[in-house]
Amino acid sequence: MIRKLIYLILSTMLVGAAAAQDVSIRADHPDEYVVVKGDTLWDISARFLDKPWQWPAIWHVNPQVANPHLIYPGDRLSLVYDDGQARLVMNRDKPVQRLSPDIHVTQRKAVTAIPLSVLKPFIKDARVISADQLEGLPYVVANYEERYNATVSDRTYVRGLSGEVGQEYSIVRRGNIYYTLDGDKRRGVKSKYHKGQVPERMEVPGGFWRPVNTWGQKVDIIGYEVYEVSRAVLAKNGDPAILEIVSGQREVQQGDLILPVDDYAWDEQFMPRAMEPMPENLRVLAVEGGNIGVGQLQMVSISGGARQGVEAGHVFSAFSPGEQIRDKVKYPAGSMADMSTWDGDKVTLPAEYNAHIMVIRVFDEVSYAMVMDGARLVSEFDILRHPDEKL
Repeated sequence: MIRKLIYLILSTMLVGAAAAQDVSIRADHPDEYVVVKGDTLWDISARFLDKPWQWPAIWHVNPQVANPHLIYPGDRLSLVYDDGQARLVMNRDKPVQRLSPDIHVTQRKAVTAIPLSVLKPFIKDARVISADQLEGLPYVVANYEERYNATVSDRTYVRGLSGEVGQEYSIVRRGNIYYTLDGDKRRGVKSKYHKGQVPERMEVPGGFWRPVNTWGQKVDIIGYEVYEVSRAVLAKNGDPAILEIVSGQREVQQGDLILPVDDYAWDEQFMPRAMEPMPENLRVLAVEGGNIGVGQLQMVSISGGARQGVEAGHVFSAFSPGEQIRDKVKYPAGSMADMSTWDGDKVTLPAEYNAHIMVIRVFDEVSYAMVMDGARLVSEFDILRHPDEKL
């Protein structure tokens, strides 16, 4: 009874949301759609809506259906109108059953917001930790026979680690460092380690992100990115302790850090939606692989996290910031303005829309997001705005 009441309350909230915003229904939307294996919530929403992030505004849960907030292959979705408001309702067939000798119910996996095959490796390998979490972490002091690299079945030696023999650990490597510039409102631009706090140079072989220079400015670090290189089990305590490497995609090197295994349980069923209200000065910090730009189903990190109210499912528009150029028409070459340092001959071009991105995992002040659609590549330093903005 309580569960049905919760579903009724949620239904009322969603219908209210539909009335509160101008939902943009696709002109070529189907009247009915049967969900198939491989569909994502974003794909389904895009069949009915011009703006897939408006999904919560039209989704109507049915308290008479088991797990009404989930959608499965085989479910039939119909677009109907109630008092002029668009609503998407679900008609669910009963799962197939057979007796032989016990009752077996065919298991169906619920539709997720984005492709799990793309998401899972990234969620598993990378995370962002705070400066307090980084300080004092155990570290690899050397590999067996002082080898430069160690791999599966090799032993590695770790200082600062004491635990239960047989316990599994993640061996991680530092990747990007996210920071704020002193006096700069652009939060969380990435950098190398800065002089005076950590080593001036940082090498990131095989990392997700490439570091960039701070140009000597004072910075305030808001997060350290680490990515898993291997898994190992504690074979013997001591100083150094002995770890035996049991799995991994990369080789272990001197200076790698030790963390507990990341058992992050992420919500597979989060809904695409706009963030209301939008924080100011959100930006793309870095893009997957350190490329110039990334496209659909590739990853980016952004300068907002739980402390800014960012949640998984929030969708943003990414804009290239407008460049500042000299007005050579009004102030041609050879004019007094052209030969001076006066800024009156400068003009800032408009920011240009690139793509929509959706948040997939949130840390304290940094989040990971996936590029969902768009006309151009998303690049580092792109400005993030409300998803309704495209011009």
